[in-house]
Amino acid sequence: MEEIAHKVTKITFDKSQSSEFYTVVKERVNDYFVQNNLSRHANSAMVLKTVFILTSFVLTYALLLSNIFSPWWLFAIAGIHGFFTALIGLNIAHDAIHGAYSSNKTVNKVLGLLFNLVGANDYVWKITHNIVHHTYTNIPDHDDDIDQIPILRLNPKQDLWWIHRYQHIYGVFLYTLSSFSWVFMKDYKKFFAYNIGGHINHHPRKEYYRLFLYKALYYVLFVIIPFTVIELPWWQILIGFLFLHAVEGATLSFVFQLAHVVDGPEFPEPDENGFIERSWAAHQMHTTADFARGNGLANFLFGGLNFQIEHHLFPKVCHIHYRKIAPIVQETAREYGLPYYDNPSYLGAVRSHLRTLKIMGSPVAAPA
Repeated sequence: MEEIAHKVTKITFDKSQSSEFYTVVKERVNDYFVQNNLSRHANSAMVLKTVFILTSFVLTYALLLSNIFSPWWLFAIAGIHGFFTALIGLNIAHDAIHGAYSSNKTVNKVLGLLFNLVGANDYVWKITHNIVHHTYTNIPDHDDDIDQIPILRLNPKQDLWWIHRYQHIYGVFLYTLSSFSWVFMKDYKKFFAYNIGGHINHHPRKEYYRLFLYKALYYVLFVIIPFTVIELPWWQILIGFLFLHAVEGATLSFVFQLAHVVDGPEFPEPDENGFIERSWAAHQMHTTADFARGNGLANFLFGGLNFQIEHHLFPKVCHIHYRKIAPIVQETAREYGLPYYDNPSYLGAVRSHLRTLKIMGSPVAAPA
């Protein structure tokens, strides 16, 4: 009970600290949209990207069931399908669930359902990501993203095990299992947990039905039908299914992890009353990092999550606009003496993450 009480401690931020920064940066970003006569939501480029990703997803699914390819070709197609599955989450459903894709709530709701189609649960995601992660970024025992399985130590408060010294090596393998775990275990565990990062779970009755209904739909589409239709031995189909998830999991992990568990971002702890001595916006600047902002391919593929600072400050702005507003945020942060962490390249961010995993696995990062 003591552990539960600790985890549900209400976190509060100091509104007097750097609060002017958030007011000013919001005004400047708003001016950008007004002066350029732009909507904060999806534009034609975003719509074209959506069509491309969804078409590729459906096409690769159809090719997997077509029985016109050799096993090795099917193996490759399964990997490509897993990659586009991840892109649906990163680019389309993520924006929609935030309410950023469209000004029309129905459009956001429909596109958000794609999250369920690829095996995750949109309702649980709203809690773990929109509410918990965006509010309590990098705060141990509150941010669910840094409180993963015990064998992976992502924050300095977590218990240090001897095996953690190797996590920068085996962590890569664990990341390939992340989407498989998400689809078959994680959503259930989070849904039926007493609380998630301090958010007490009280689910509407309909969400129980939705959880099992959409999970069943995914299992039919991506387990039962492939094993029934594809004319290969069951073990070969299983290998392809696991490879699909390995690609999907690695793609997701090596986007999300590069924004908070890298060199620079901090892991602040509240005092005994749950008080953080920074404003919420200043807290975001101290706990979040951008990466590969100048890489056009990364900007296209990663759903704006390489502009994680901008996303945390403006989650209801479609990610297609982040590249343009990033200089505004960076300059405003400089004016107010706030950090702006930015890894120039994707591979540099990956190295930074692996380096951070190694540090987290060493005694120097153990709690006092």
